Amino acid sequence: MDTFPLGSVTVHRVGFGAMQLPGPGVFGPARDHGQAVAVLRRAVELGVDHIDTAQFYGPNVSNELIREALHPYPDELALVSKVGSNRDEEGGWMPAQRPEELRAAVDANLTTLGTDQLAAVNLRLMDGEHELPPDQQIPLADQLGEMVALREEGKIAGVGISTASRAQVEQAVSQADIVCVQNAFSLLDRTDTAVLDLCHDSGIAYVPYFPLGSAFPHLPKVTDHPTVRQVAERVDATPAQVGLAWLLAYRDNILLIPGTSTLAHLEENMAVADLALSADDIAELTSITTA
Repeated sequence: MDTFPLGSVTVHRVGFGAMQLPGPGVFGPARDHGQAVAVLRRAVELGVDHIDTAQFYGPNVSNELIREALHPYPDELALVSKVGSNRDEEGGWMPAQRPEELRAAVDANLTTLGTDQLAAVNLRLMDGEHELPPDQQIPLADQLGEMVALREEGKIAGVGISTASRAQVEQAVSQADIVCVQNAFSLLDRTDTAVLDLCHDSGIAYVPYFPLGSAFPHLPKVTDHPTVRQVAERVDATPAQVGLAWLLAYRDNILLIPGTSTLAHLEENMAVADLALSADDIAELTSITTA
């Protein structure tokens, strides 16, 4: 596996995202608790040293599963979380953008995971997709200032930002010396290329979410595209593997965090690291017209 720096640590480029471990809608207990634990342990056996989670996955569920499966943690394991959101009693997503809420969320992550420091924590912005109430309309400088304070206190080793515009990323680079960005990006959705290139030129890890499209009906799925399917058949791989392998080939600062709650799907995802697409394959995929 190739590696790339994630702040002060260097991780393999295929990690694991814990978002699919809780129940439907990322809410409530795992469908199969035993298998969720087994997936986490097998992921580490296969070389995963970067796990992405959040206190609001469940809530609490992903973090508690990670602790049950892997604590005491291997020295090389980078645990990365995100703050800026919360859940209501029905599982709805609520903004939690105030500095004191960011701090409380970091503390909650440390407690449930049973660790003294997180490798990185992403500030998950919500101003671009929700009409925030007045008390949640916080200047980015104030939010980043709190994240930097948490880093200086040793609770987090690195600051990241998620769902951010280029201007917001530039501000985060300047003010907080961020180590990673989590934005939507895939073979079929390259609207964030300017941010990806900024991260590449700055040596910052870029961690795409929705790397294969998403479950939302109005968004195209990479695995359904005929060119992806043709390449997959040619290289004897699944369309999902081809879509992920293209991302690894597209920029060397991309870190993948594909998630799953099944062992079979985990094995498929991890095999992406060994899938070598030819220059012609990559060129054919890259030439796909995107929206």
